[in-house]
Amino acid sequence: MGNFNKMTVWDPQMAFQTTRHKSSRSVGLATRNLQNLRRLDFLAGGALVDGQWVSGGERDHVIDPATGEEIADVARCGAAEMEVAIAAAERSFPGWRELLPARRGAILRSWASLMLEHAEELAILVTCEQGKPLAEARHEIAYGAGFLEWFAAEGERAYGETIPSHKIGSLLQVRMQPIGIAAAITPWNFPVAMITRKAGAALAAGCPIIVKPAPETPLSALALARLAEQAGLPPGVFQVLVGNPIELSAPLLNHTRIRALSFTGSTEIGRLLLEGAAESVKKVSLELGGHAPFLVFDDVDLEKAVRGVMAAKFATSGQDCLAANRIYVQRSIYGDFVEAFSAAMTQLRVGHGLEPTTDIGPMTKLSVANKCRSQIDEAMKKGARVVSAKQGATLGPNFVPPTLLSDVTEDMLIAREETFGPVAAVLPFDSEEEVIARANASEMGLAGYVYTDSLRRALRLSERIECGMLGINTASFTGPPIPFGGWKQSGLGREGSRHGLAEYMELKYVCFGDLAA
Repeated sequence: MGNFNKMTVWDPQMAFQTTRHKSSRSVGLATRNLQNLRRLDFLAGGALVDGQWVSGGERDHVIDPATGEEIADVARCGAAEMEVAIAAAERSFPGWRELLPARRGAILRSWASLMLEHAEELAILVTCEQGKPLAEARHEIAYGAGFLEWFAAEGERAYGETIPSHKIGSLLQVRMQPIGIAAAITPWNFPVAMITRKAGAALAAGCPIIVKPAPETPLSALALARLAEQAGLPPGVFQVLVGNPIELSAPLLNHTRIRALSFTGSTEIGRLLLEGAAESVKKVSLELGGHAPFLVFDDVDLEKAVRGVMAAKFATSGQDCLAANRIYVQRSIYGDFVEAFSAAMTQLRVGHGLEPTTDIGPMTKLSVANKCRSQIDEAMKKGARVVSAKQGATLGPNFVPPTLLSDVTEDMLIAREETFGPVAAVLPFDSEEEVIARANASEMGLAGYVYTDSLRRALRLSERIECGMLGINTASFTGPPIPFGGWKQSGLGREGSRHGLAEYMELKYVCFGDLAA
């Protein structure tokens, strides 16, 4: 094992004493829940590097976004620890690649089973550090485990091809082979599922993977690593390093031994990573920002459309790249829709994610909350009308009341920039051709939604809306079997499905010649 600089191997007794010391003080809702976890090692905060849990040295605080309370601290890894991790991944690659796909799949299934066994604890971790309502966090754990199950099976179906030969006496084959060491940089809005969606594919393909989770949500990532180790993943095959994003990302970009890089996050950061990966010509997968249009035509049942837009807008308190950002409603039903949408929004309850009645939790980052408030203020100055704004503003700086803005126009920031919060912008339209042009005017093309009872119209729009994923009369369309990704500046490549496995594999063409008798 390499030099861990100032890091030390994790001491479980010390972690237990630290947790006990915290319990003697007056603590908040999140800390009280964390202290009751069955697995106190989930709170140890050590990073998994080369099969060792390392801690000590400088630490970073983990904050409950609902209250601002420090709920834990984690190791602060740096470039030296990343170098150790890369070397460990390189050593582990031959052995992991040579395992039969069924054996790799069995380990992934064991990992998924452990996730479900500890689902409640993982969900509490997610809510405490990310803020989403506990019911949604529970759903994320099941969703994340589903990717491990899916890729466990899909790894056994990494089929190649036999090509009818164009040369006499030759046999032509195409094989799928693991690309090498992979790196994943994951976001804070889905801190569990975005790791398993990337790691499940890489590991099933035969690639070791190094994960750098978002600094806001390290606890759930480190808990996943403990379960991965328990499931039997060998040292160096799955590693999680927490710390300064810039310091940890630089070696991942610069090392030629890192062959694939997967990132989920903002388009701005995605551009920088793509530029940084260019020199070593890595295979880069990017799932970036969205600005999803949601089209409501006047032939659709109004109640069904409102149910759909509520689901598409307010999941994860609006902090979702799939969230409906521009809600286009045909003018003949515009007033009725706004009224019904506003009434539905008044039922949303704002609060701490651990409270059982909460529908909308805090924004994970203050900067996200401030962006929401800035977009609301700018839209109002330009003539938008605030139809609904509920409680929550006084709960803390990270809370944004669910807000409906009607009479929004394309020159407003909220119609051009991703909101990433519980603010809904509603815009009227007149004709199908008009709304298609307006929906496609964005440089983002991740997802879109269409609500209509006309089959012909649905088919037309499914061809013409420029996005990677489109829901027709539904707001729920993601999952392990589907190719998740976007067009234009919403990203490159796909996650999930057989296409997600291919992101971590290379095609090798082999020609067997001189076979003629």
